[in-house]
Amino acid sequence: MGRAFEYRKARKLKRWGNMSRTFTRIGKEITIAAKAGGPDPDVNPRLRVLMQNAKAANMPKDTVERAIKKATDKDSSDYKEIVYEGYGPHGIAIVVEAATDNNTRTVANVRSYFTKHGGTLGTQGSLSFLFDHKSVFKVKPKEGVELEELELELIDYGVDEIEADENEIDIYGAYAEFNNIQKYLEENGFEIISAEFERIPNDLKEVTDEQRVVIEKLLEKFEDDDDVQNVFHNMKD
Repeated sequence: MGRAFEYRKARKLKRWGNMSRTFTRIGKEITIAAKAGGPDPDVNPRLRVLMQNAKAANMPKDTVERAIKKATDKDSSDYKEIVYEGYGPHGIAIVVEAATDNNTRTVANVRSYFTKHGGTLGTQGSLSFLFDHKSVFKVKPKEGVELEELELELIDYGVDEIEADENEIDIYGAYAEFNNIQKYLEENGFEIISAEFERIPNDLKEVTDEQRVVIEKLLEKFEDDDDVQNVFHNMKD
């Protein structure tokens, strides 16, 4: 299995454990996508694939509909997507993605989490060299399509890694090629289970069991914050 697959598998198992947290995260993404590209999934590809994510997470249909409606509600919160970067204890690099209606509140919280747990908040872009920003699609296998054949087809779309088992195929491609990869998969009849952006670390850092406990306390603070959408790090699982 490839580096991206193993990192993402470990991270997914932990993050998707809290179902209500997952619903909140996807709901915000749906609202942001509907506000940017309109509430009709037939003409809004980003919204269309986020609705698949919601389905994969067993998110109730009425919850999805409320998230879409928020995009056109004048009284609803106007979320902005912001990325925070810094180092946690023991030199672990951490990238925090947030969707917030109050950046002053969110940055204050993020900074306090870093500081209280022995880390430091850095400047935006300071850790970009440590992570590959990827488009990640999970699709169902298609009868008659060999994995090697699919991989060759998708190379031109910026895809650099494909992992598969009998139930699903994980496709990793360039961040900038998300729309093109989605278009190819839809036009060629692949059922998309989910699609997301991931930050895959270039190099994982070993830590001791004692150090891991301290670092995970900080990661949990981020995960528990309602403004935080995703947390990425380079600690080896």
